[in-house]
Amino acid sequence: MEAEKSCPVVLRGRETLEILAFEHPLAGFQLVKGSVEPGEATDLAAVRELKEEAGIPSTVGRHLGERRFIVTGHTWAFHECHVAQDLPDTWVHFAEDDGGHEFRFFWHPLMSEPSENWHQVFKDALSFIRKRLTEA
Repeated sequence: MEAEKSCPVVLRGRETLEILAFEHPLAGFQLVKGSVEPGEATDLAAVRELKEEAGIPSTVGRHLGERRFIVTGHTWAFHECHVAQDLPDTWVHFAEDDGGHEFRFFWHPLMSEPSENWHQVFKDALSFIRKRLTEA
């Protein structure tokens, strides 16, 4: 089963392990993810989506696995992505997708339970990423 979506996972270690997330003005808290183009490898899609949605250039690290989400019917591929520069605690990036939106980026403590501001599919994605990282 080929993954239709790719999710770049950007982590940073402060007092705790944190994952890059953002607030969509219409759809709450999310992780960066997007569609894999025909013929595109999922790791390259992850790097492209991170650049489009967050304005961040990155290189791909390890493949964290794939998960099919019943809620959407899509299979997502998860790739850890490495960013060369230190990223701020929060910032806003204007993404051209869907007519253009300002996304407010922040760091979510990976081991913290996501709030009600997160859609269920992203809560499930966080749980999957936590599980894969603790197995490694």
